[in-house]
Amino acid sequence: MKQTTLCYLERDGQYLMLHRVKKQNDASHDKWIGVGGKCETDESPDECMLREVHEETGLTVTSWRYRGIVTFISDIWPCEYMHLFTADRWHQDDLLPDNDAEVWDLPDCDEGDLQWVEKERLFDLTLWPGDRIFLRLIMDPERPFFSLKLVYRGDDLVAAKLDGKDLAL
Repeated sequence: MKQTTLCYLERDGQYLMLHRVKKQNDASHDKWIGVGGKCETDESPDECMLREVHEETGLTVTSWRYRGIVTFISDIWPCEYMHLFTADRWHQDDLLPDNDAEVWDLPDCDEGDLQWVEKERLFDLTLWPGDRIFLRLIMDPERPFFSLKLVYRGDDLVAAKLDGKDLAL
């Protein structure tokens, strides 16, 4: 079983999104996702998220919220537990921790292209079907921590459960 993290950095009604276009044999090729990756041995979910965000963006997250756990079941890939976060404060090395977009250029990322995307435009992007579900959940600031189970057959989402209850797809 694989443990991963995904974080959506939020500022001014936008999320920082990663367009996965640079790696060969990438299961998420051409999809838009948040920033994250695989947990290393003896690493907690929040330690993994902090490391992955820094590796992919050069930013050090200083304020975040653990939003939920997403269980992926697939006929192609191994079972995965993804720890989902949002972040609203960060700083770049050698810069003041003020989230000032004017002083931070989006860096080159070996995973894909980083871009700030307006929340209302997110659902126009090429997303995994299950991502559409959990993005709606994290956009609700009052939403409590959740457990989401997503079952895929190939690239098709065939079943979903939120906090143990079936979701209509």
